[in-house]
Amino acid sequence: MDNRKDKYFRRNVTSVAAVEFFWGLGFPIVLESTFLQLFLKNLGASSLAIGMVPSIFIVGISFFPPFAGYLSRNARLKKRIVLLLHLISGLSIFLFGWTLLLVREQSILPLFFLSYIIFSLCMGLTIPVWLNYLVRIFSEKKAVSGIGYMMLFQNIGKILCSFLILNVVEKYAFSIPSCSAVFIVTGLVFIIGSFGFAFTKELVDIEDPGVDGRNFFGHTRSSLVEILGNKRFLIFLIADLDFYVIITILSFYANYANQYFGVSQALAAGAFVGCIYAGSVTVNIFLGALNYLTLKEKFILSKCLSFFTVIMLIIIPGNWSFFLISYLLGCVRAIRNMVYAPSVKLLSGKADATPYFALAPLLTLPIGVGYPLLFGKMLDILSFMGEGSYRFLFAVSIIFLAITFVFTLLTRYRQ
Repeated sequence: MDNRKDKYFRRNVTSVAAVEFFWGLGFPIVLESTFLQLFLKNLGASSLAIGMVPSIFIVGISFFPPFAGYLSRNARLKKRIVLLLHLISGLSIFLFGWTLLLVREQSILPLFFLSYIIFSLCMGLTIPVWLNYLVRIFSEKKAVSGIGYMMLFQNIGKILCSFLILNVVEKYAFSIPSCSAVFIVTGLVFIIGSFGFAFTKELVDIEDPGVDGRNFFGHTRSSLVEILGNKRFLIFLIADLDFYVIITILSFYANYANQYFGVSQALAAGAFVGCIYAGSVTVNIFLGALNYLTLKEKFILSKCLSFFTVIMLIIIPGNWSFFLISYLLGCVRAIRNMVYAPSVKLLSGKADATPYFALAPLLTLPIGVGYPLLFGKMLDILSFMGEGSYRFLFAVSIIFLAITFVFTLLTRYRQ
């Protein structure tokens, strides 16, 4: 089966790379974004409200994947489903940008959060099917390489977008018409890029499960029991919890730089993002396309870089260090995104790992939602400490990282 998949490797890499390039052009606007932090801050949002952005996204990608797993369970071929779900997600951002011009300024924050809830719901349905689709169309030995090439093109798109953001913010600041145009274009590139899936080649796997006639609750309960009995997978999930710490830091450190270290909003919204994706490109080339290090070695490297990055935020924050920090955050996130799907597929031991992709976020939901909300709330409470409030919470994050590092060492990919 792997040999048959390898025959279509170039075709599939090219097709999904095209998808990810277009989505990369829009990701810096809506996901793990310094642009959103500053957009909301200019609308008068509190730190708690800004912390709600990653929490809303994590709720969306945690509660709705089980529905995606159930609805796609009997589809032997997933291409049409993954294409349709990407189109719907892109449309939700396009509509937000369009309606942004039609409401009063005091209604923009509620409109944003409503729209972001819808977008997160759509992505929650999309992500598990997408991840499973990637590890279906690539063979096991070429999965990391294929995802590496794909993410390389996604991050090239992200870097191009970061320069666009820098120019837009420098010229128009965060005016409503300019932000509306940014969101409309973001939705359009998502929609255009989604059609790349139409050119991929998917093969029926002889190990695919048969028709599942159970209802939603029966299907979900059976999958959950199986996952909870998979000790190796649960250890990996605990080790992966540091990802939510990194997401939280990405959601706040631009305001830390802007408020206390004189970094301009244009630099924080554009240049920081460019450095983040430069780090991602580096990882995609050396650890992805060239496939240096084993899966576990990559996983351990990401934890070491996380420690170093957070320590820098505490000890030596400053104009030059924020660019290095952005670069390292990009490396950490890229490594995690690269190893996650192959790790889940290997640890599940299944040809169709959609239930694992669907239910894993639900199991990590308390940390995924709670950490950024708690971080934002504590920043509001400790605001009298000034920059010290950030340093204190970064120090707490290091303790959390240490716990996940222990479980990283315990993670075993093979029996």
